[in-house]
Amino acid sequence: MFQEFSYATPALLAHLVPIYSLLCFPDLVVRVSGRFRWRQQHRRHYPYEVLGKADARGKGDYHIDYVPAPRITEADRTNYQKSLQRALDNKLYLLLYGNTYGAPDGKSVWHFPEKIYENEETMRLRAESALKSVLGGLDNTYFVGNAPMTHMALKQTDSSVSSFKRFFFKSQVVGTTKYHIGKCKDYAWATKDELLEYFSEHRDFLNKMIIHIR
Repeated sequence: MFQEFSYATPALLAHLVPIYSLLCFPDLVVRVSGRFRWRQQHRRHYPYEVLGKADARGKGDYHIDYVPAPRITEADRTNYQKSLQRALDNKLYLLLYGNTYGAPDGKSVWHFPEKIYENEETMRLRAESALKSVLGGLDNTYFVGNAPMTHMALKQTDSSVSSFKRFFFKSQVVGTTKYHIGKCKDYAWATKDELLEYFSEHRDFLNKMIIHIR
């Protein structure tokens, strides 16, 4: 029997990469291309001097000096895991260091944001409360679905702590690259590979839970 129940919200996805698909409809293409040909045949042609396009174009070729932003940031070079401006080609997950339910002897450990389920109407509301207590608000976060994505049943060898279940919810960061993380001794924004090093005892479980696509 599980006498206590708690759940953890998975770390936030720091970078979202939308995927767009282009649908092509043959009849629409025909109508659009036909309209374009009609306009080309019947449009009026004006001298450039009348429209002023000759002066507007200028003379010679234009050259724009463009230097793309580097993919390797200062946080990458210094391995500063408190920054969201790192590992730009990976998703990042929020980890907290401090006290958590089920930790051996009440020691500080790395864990996801979490709270013990009490009497909330839904577990989703408790998950939101857990994240809000750490971030101070939910203005730039988005919860994916109302149900947990998975759960973990943990049996304790310490008789002072009852066995419990930890439920995982997924939340995403939207439109910001900086948070003021509170109510913990330390925190880190970790990639999936780094996360698996933090939780080596649950490596197989987390590897299956987090579907990671670069």
